[in-house]
Amino acid sequence: MEELIKWLVTEGRIFLVSMFYAIVGIILLFAAYKIFDFNMNKAIFEDKNVAVGVSVGAFVLGVALIIAGAIKG
Repeated sequence: MEELIKWLVTEGRIFLVSMFYAIVGIILLFAAYKIFDFNMNKAIFEDKNVAVGVSVGAFVLGVALIIAGAIKG
């Protein structure tokens, strides 16, 4: 029983730390997008500009990889 409790505490701590890093990563990604966004939403959703959508997608993917690498260490 003691081993089960120890395992649950360890796994719970790992889960909470992972959730914390995920939330921090999402916040950083959103902030980076807002800094990069110069009327991109209008160009993508109203003007239906595919090139802008692709460039924003590439930017978001690149920043996500950088944040993941920084968090992972």
